[in-house]
Amino acid sequence: MSGAANWMGWTLPTALFFIAIALILTAMGVIQKLAPRNDPRAGVLGIATQRGDRLFLSLLGSAFIHLAWIGLAPASLSLWLATLASVVYAALVFRFA
Repeated sequence: MSGAANWMGWTLPTALFFIAIALILTAMGVIQKLAPRNDPRAGVLGIATQRGDRLFLSLLGSAFIHLAWIGLAPASLSLWLATLASVVYAALVFRFA
């Protein structure tokens, strides 16, 4: 790599992150097309949320999970465990929020 592309570390995890975000947004678009009814529902948060709100809460929570993992977990623990925790968190948000 040379030139302007050197400023960012384009590693496999970075590429996987952006691919995952693109796939999530594509899946949300397909779901909206197949099931356009998106009535708000109140879950354990006590606020009415729709699919997009739950996606936002999932992504925001996943960012905090990863930041906490990087800051608090020993370096010997894989970051993939934080990703697994984030997937579980997202599933719980979409089910109960």
